[in-house]
Amino acid sequence: MSTTPPGPKGVPVFGNGRQYARDPFEFIGACEAAYGDVVHLELGPRETYMLTNPRDVERVLVSEWAKFRKPDLDSAMDDLLGDGLLLSEGDTWERQRDLANPAFHARRVAGLDDVMVDHARDTVGDWSAGDRVDVQLEMARLTVRIIVSAMFGTSISAETVRRVQENLEPLGQRFEPSPMRAIVPDWAPTAENREFDAAVAALEDVLDDVLAERRGTARDHPDPAGDAVDSSLPMDLLSILLRARDRGEQSDRQLRDELMTMLLAGHDTTALTLTYTYYLLSEHPAVRERVHAELDGIDGRPTATDVRGLDYLDRVLSEAMRLYPPVYTLFREPKTDVRIAGYRIPAGSILMLPQWGIHRSERWYDDPLTFDPDRWEPERRADRPRFSYFPFGGGPRHCIGKQLSLLEAKLILATVGSEYELDYEGPELDLRGSLTMHPDHPMPMRVRER
Repeated sequence: MSTTPPGPKGVPVFGNGRQYARDPFEFIGACEAAYGDVVHLELGPRETYMLTNPRDVERVLVSEWAKFRKPDLDSAMDDLLGDGLLLSEGDTWERQRDLANPAFHARRVAGLDDVMVDHARDTVGDWSAGDRVDVQLEMARLTVRIIVSAMFGTSISAETVRRVQENLEPLGQRFEPSPMRAIVPDWAPTAENREFDAAVAALEDVLDDVLAERRGTARDHPDPAGDAVDSSLPMDLLSILLRARDRGEQSDRQLRDELMTMLLAGHDTTALTLTYTYYLLSEHPAVRERVHAELDGIDGRPTATDVRGLDYLDRVLSEAMRLYPPVYTLFREPKTDVRIAGYRIPAGSILMLPQWGIHRSERWYDDPLTFDPDRWEPERRADRPRFSYFPFGGGPRHCIGKQLSLLEAKLILATVGSEYELDYEGPELDLRGSLTMHPDHPMPMRVRER
């Protein structure tokens, strides 16, 4: 029995880097289909192993999660997100997660429904029947406004939202797969590195403006409930972090890292989920009609209680995130040597846990490339392995904003769907990989009155 897992043959110097960079989605899918549960890849200076069996993903994320850490893959990622929740480890992560939890409590999230619907109605209010809108851009601007209101306790102008969006493009380009990145250092004054540094500085300016707006508003008087969901204190994430800083429990740098993480991760995945959902609904009119029929049962403005009962919409979102998971792969690093599926995986190597490959595998799904929301009916999903679907990760380090994102997506779909349907008028969908999976072109949709 071989001690090294099978995998595609690489080329000198670049290994499999060029294949992966050319089309990470085709590459992941081909490797999953060809090589089985563990795939050996050459993607950089460290050994990389892709795990494609849900059993092994569950082990890494849940049952033995403490044996693995988030790997340090790119120093530019540290420059961008620092020690925020997404990247921090050990005691820092545990402290920050405990601190943030009240802002994401289920009761608090449900209480944000009015804020979400207000912003969604403002977006729809700018549309008219017959308009052609870029739905990706529209959803990104909408979710930025929502995350600033919900988690920062303030609002930002349309001009500031545009500044955020303009600076996301060079950030995304910096994290697209590239075999040259292992050769060119981050400090080299290349055009890409200069644009990245300028974008980070511009986003930090936005956060400085938010902090200036919130100065003195977090309130620090004693409350018996402390920083808990029942407290009379403001419980948005920024207020919690500001009070922790005033108590000496949070540095200015840590505060900056958490805000940057929340600004970027807190809006991007939801906007992409909505983009792909609208695309799929446009391509499948019969599914869209069922969604609209369910939405028509809502009387007036949608609420958290209303959308909790939308079973078919829930299945549509699950299927959209199966086919087009915004986070298309996770990475982990074993702290010590481990054995997975009979192979020795050395400490310090990289594990890839690809949602894209597993969500679309014939091993776990019948007709996996077909958009079929009814595959999420309880009787059909019962026999599938738990981690054949993990758009929000899993285990202790699952996405803290999962419930916020799902509620936001449902309320936006319900608000838009009460007036309009959207028909896609763009090219055949093409994708590019970065920190998340984005369309590689605008997503124009025609607004049609229902």
